Amino acid sequence: MSKREAQPGWDLPDPAGRGRTFVYVLPLCGEDLTKLGFTHDPVQRFRSFHPRFFALFDLERGLLVETGRLREARRLERLLIERWPEHRAQAPLLVAEAAGGHTEWFRGIAEEVDAFVRRTADRYGYPLHAPLSGWLRARFSERADQLYAWSQRLLEMIQWQAMSLPPEARDPRYAKALVDNLDACRAVGMPLDSLLPAEVLAWYAAACGRG
Repeated sequence: MSKREAQPGWDLPDPAGRGRTFVYVLPLCGEDLTKLGFTHDPVQRFRSFHPRFFALFDLERGLLVETGRLREARRLERLLIERWPEHRAQAPLLVAEAAGGHTEWFRGIAEEVDAFVRRTADRYGYPLHAPLSGWLRARFSERADQLYAWSQRLLEMIQWQAMSLPPEARDPRYAKALVDNLDACRAVGMPLDSLLPAEVLAWYAAACGRG
């Protein structure tokens, strides 16, 4: 198996979703910080902030507003970031600066922004996805049939490296990608026991210390 065949990426961009635009509200776990922004692909955007975004952000308090058009998303984002200028804050160190994730952070607006976004979405008739975990679960479930084969290919690469290469020559990204993706699925409530090969489930349990 070549590295190209086992690229560590499962939830691919959805061509059918092109043209949709989302404004997101991402509260940080354990701290009164909120990230605001807009994107065409929320999953890829969140991953650009951190590969384990599902542990960094509070998905139960997070929101997505589906605006449809880019100009509407820009307008809504502008409404949000101009509403609380005195609450601007620094991004946490864990967020990847290269992703452009160090702007539009606010401290102390969690309750206000939630209510404001809900009112605004209702006023303009925008679909509101809340909590964010529900939208992510539906998004991941759209590709649940691909998860079985993808996880199996990654595990085969991991096992091949373990048998064929000394530890210092092995690429750890495959194991990390598999754990991160399965952790993301588990975080949003997907039934992994029915979606994965038995050998992947066994490897995952061992990797997470549950074996």
